[in-house]
Amino acid sequence: MHYNGLLSSFPQEIKIFIASFVVILSIGFFTGLLFVNETSSASAAGIEENYLGNEQDENAGIMKFQKSEREMLTIIHTHILSMSFIFFLLGILVWLTRLSKNWKLFLTVEPFISVLLTFGGIYLLWTGILWMKYIVIFSGVLMTLTFAVSAVCVLYQLTLRTPQPD
Repeated sequence: MHYNGLLSSFPQEIKIFIASFVVILSIGFFTGLLFVNETSSASAAGIEENYLGNEQDENAGIMKFQKSEREMLTIIHTHILSMSFIFFLLGILVWLTRLSKNWKLFLTVEPFISVLLTFGGIYLLWTGILWMKYIVIFSGVLMTLTFAVSAVCVLYQLTLRTPQPD
């Protein structure tokens, strides 16, 4: 068998291994988004309330308090580290696809920018720069779309067969 360094040329067993990884990684990623939705952080007001609290709202269904500096540093630290690994590993797989270099570059670099904007934006929001909630939403959506496109591209490329040389 001829291996050209692309996912489509990998042996079937390795393709199954990679596909299993991407599927499980995707389940973990999108489960995290369900958690974001549960904390009401899927809206601009929800993001602000999640980190700055809602003690002033007497009619709040669930009382939330402003996160401490320790909590914020823990959230930022763990998310930036874990998301960096997620996008690094997925990025390696994207570079093994038949996509153009420009698409590969976008799909593998953009998530790192979005990770910084999302979690840096959350920290800046916590410090009182309230308009950062819109940057957090935009970068979070872009990061999610990039993840989804990358995962689908990798999974699709795993289904392709490489033509055998004569």
